[in-house]
Amino acid sequence: MKIHRYLFIAVFAVGLLSSPSHAEEKSTDDKKLSAMDGRVQNLKKEILDLNRDLFILEEELLFPANTQFTVFLSMDTGQLFNLDSVQVKVNDKIVTNHLYTKQEASALFRGGVQRVYIGNLPSGKHEVVAFFTGQGPKGRDYRRGTTIALEKSSTPKFVELKIVDDSGKQQPKFDVKVWE
Repeated sequence: MKIHRYLFIAVFAVGLLSSPSHAEEKSTDDKKLSAMDGRVQNLKKEILDLNRDLFILEEELLFPANTQFTVFLSMDTGQLFNLDSVQVKVNDKIVTNHLYTKQEASALFRGGVQRVYIGNLPSGKHEVVAFFTGQGPKGRDYRRGTTIALEKSSTPKFVELKIVDDSGKQQPKFDVKVWE
């Protein structure tokens, strides 16, 4: 019986000596985890790239270049007007309404540009009307509109609505610029 016990202890000891140490196992596990993390990061990057490509394809499908019409909003300084909302009409049809949070208005004030509307517009003559609601100088409620007649061709059309301070008149001014 003693011989079997000594033999078992000897075999067990040889097994311990021949098996990798705990530190070696941990190093191997760390390498496997690091490799797996690298693969996960690469997969995330591929998914983001694929998502971007799908978004671009979706926009091209929904808004073909020959009918694409986009309206942007920006602010020059914003000292004389605190923006609350914008409404855009195309050919007497309301295409968008947007209520602004303080954070959104602040972003526009800091130089941001917002895409207010993207849609399809056939070639020909069109009228775009934008209504701006907010607080003007001395805290007065302000609602002003601006209108532009434009000729849409077979190329995309971009319109920029810009809120500008007119310091001479001490009131806001609403400019419209058409980009080709």
